[in-house]
Amino acid sequence: MKLKTDRTLIAGIGAALIDLLLPESENFLKKTGVEKGGMRLVENNVIDTVLQQSKIKPTVVPGGSACNTIIGISKLGGRARFIGKCGKDEYGSFFENDLRKNNVEPLLFKSSSPTGRVLSVVTPDAQRSLLTFLGASSETAADEISVTCFDAAAIVHIEGYLLFNKDLMMVALNYAKKSGALISLDLASFTVVEQFKDIIEEIIDNFVDILIANEDEARAFTGCVEDLDAVKALAKKADIAVLKVGERGSWVASSGNITKIEPVGSERVVDTTGAGDLWASGFLFGLLNGYPVEKCGKLASACGYEVCRVMGADIPEKGWQTIKRIMEE
Repeated sequence: MKLKTDRTLIAGIGAALIDLLLPESENFLKKTGVEKGGMRLVENNVIDTVLQQSKIKPTVVPGGSACNTIIGISKLGGRARFIGKCGKDEYGSFFENDLRKNNVEPLLFKSSSPTGRVLSVVTPDAQRSLLTFLGASSETAADEISVTCFDAAAIVHIEGYLLFNKDLMMVALNYAKKSGALISLDLASFTVVEQFKDIIEEIIDNFVDILIANEDEARAFTGCVEDLDAVKALAKKADIAVLKVGERGSWVASSGNITKIEPVGSERVVDTTGAGDLWASGFLFGLLNGYPVEKCGKLASACGYEVCRVMGADIPEKGWQTIKRIMEE
């Protein structure tokens, strides 16, 4: 499944956010008002109020869907660039330094507003539910983006959360397409799909080459309950369509064929934060490097599995060693 390009860079555009990871009970989650597995936009003070109600100190790590994917691509040995906006504050410096530490090229716009953050409430079943303050990340202006942001990119990966800034989303799509890159879209959350279904339809029809969805997002978008029905519906929309079904594995539709990807690993899941993002890391890296679809899927599953074994979206070195052994097979 080799791309017809000599480019080696994958660029991601999305929200530059700091993740606050809070392991808590089902009852605690109900008090937050966020639907389990979903995402709710809130003001900054709401996150502080929720944190004050917990006796647990959250783990603080750089985050954001596209950013997680791009860091994963770099960890796999790929050339990677992240485009976003953060504040001129301590969190913003923390975010940028982490990109550089992970060999990701930062293309960050700066704002006097606070860096955005996400409170991820992780329940005992490892499901994460998100309270999101977009902060500076929501202020990226359409006129700040140019075609040069996507110079040398073979693939531009865009998170569905960018739909909360529709002007920015449309400009990014147009410039990414103009640059000659393939466009990968992760639908991000079933709540995003429910809110923006009409515009998602338009975007996919006109711009998207690689469509990535989990089972909840696919159900909200296609109306299909069964895995095979859902992946067939997604395949009608994009050249390459992915359906992730958690512990059941995933499905990839490409070139008229549908491939079932078996899950990797069976140990207890700790936290699903970043699982879909890191799945995309493995898949896009494999795609760019000409791996067969089965190996792309296996690498993706390994990345998604290893990140579920830890709290947050940062796979430890031992996990990357396991993943790289799959690459060498």
